[in-house]
Amino acid sequence: MVLIAVPRFSQVTLRHFSYRPLTMETDCTSNDLPVTGVTAPLPAGTRLLHIGPHKTGTTAIQGALFAVRDLLPEHGVVFPAHSRHPMEAALAACARPAMIGDTAPTEKHWTRLLEQVEATGGKTSVISSEFFADAEGDDTIARIVEQLGGERVHGLVTLRPLAKILPSQWQQYVQNGLRMGYDNWLTHMLRKAPYEQPTPSFWRRHRHDRLVERWARAVGAERITVVVVDDRDREGLMRTFEQLLGLPENLLQPVPDATNRSLTLAETEMLRNLNKEFRGNGLPDELYSKLVRNGAVMHMKNACSPSPEDVKILTPEWAVEAAAEIGAGMMRRIADLGVRVIGDPGLLSAVPKTPALDGIPAPRISPEVAARALYGALAAAAESPVRHSTPAKARTVHQTSSKELVRVLGHRCLKKLRRR
Repeated sequence: MVLIAVPRFSQVTLRHFSYRPLTMETDCTSNDLPVTGVTAPLPAGTRLLHIGPHKTGTTAIQGALFAVRDLLPEHGVVFPAHSRHPMEAALAACARPAMIGDTAPTEKHWTRLLEQVEATGGKTSVISSEFFADAEGDDTIARIVEQLGGERVHGLVTLRPLAKILPSQWQQYVQNGLRMGYDNWLTHMLRKAPYEQPTPSFWRRHRHDRLVERWARAVGAERITVVVVDDRDREGLMRTFEQLLGLPENLLQPVPDATNRSLTLAETEMLRNLNKEFRGNGLPDELYSKLVRNGAVMHMKNACSPSPEDVKILTPEWAVEAAAEIGAGMMRRIADLGVRVIGDPGLLSAVPKTPALDGIPAPRISPEVAARALYGALAAAAESPVRHSTPAKARTVHQTSSKELVRVLGHRCLKKLRRR
């Protein structure tokens, strides 16, 4: 037993914490909620809506389903999407903006997906996007459920321990332009009310009890399944989906996807400092999307695999304990909602052992990784010109720093190369 004071969400509102001393067990056995498995497949013709949230195995499931989409119909199942992840459709349905610099999603994206779902007829269909977790308001969620088939919809939420989600979500925010360091970000998310800045989407996605409750109001608690993902069983989530959908065992297999790997601490810090320079110089979002996220970062992920010597993103002990306590409270409230829970709820309140922070070398980006990232940006620039609407500020040469002059000269050289 340990005695700690950690922030916890109030029972009354989603946005506020309250502080109180509490005791907390440090292993999985403290949670007396039952460990359950899949009892029977979902009824034929179900519209299985997998709403995430982020960093809970969504990409793995989407990749596995998309890889065997041609084999699914013979088992009465359809994956109605032209790509692994219909992100634009989900964003449009939830009235959420695109990622920084990307093309804004439109109603056409959502309408096209609805048409594909409707074309499945009486077969079971799977619609999966973690961005459904970003939906706000009962009206929006009710509209999505109704358009997908009303009573045919079965909602599925996948959950992992909050302590494991924190570092993954932070580096993902950095890939979308965040400039705040990890420790500072944790402080804002866990200790600084109202816990919304600089990433207001975090608790909208990862206050998991409120997430389940929002969707249960529209779908019905009897048609909501919560799956607790066990990271020790790498293919356990695949087997759960197979059982829910009535698919043959081992039909779903992991699909290697280097672009989905998390960044190391050094890679994330390099990108975070680049974000500072990018914002400080007032460059347009379209440039960031093209050259940084889909250029430098994407090529770096594809071309470089982290080694055991690379420093991982480590969460301080105080944040790990706070996350475990919040996870325990969320799981208790999810159990009270009357939804089906598959897996071991105790995993969400376990306190993983964290390595001592003393003696860990400072993160250093290797020359190879830096070169790969730079090449990715150059290749993206050479492939097609970046068009943007933000006008550049007129300045004389004497008002411009040498660093910016080098950047401008490099841009002009790239323009000449593209002409050739």
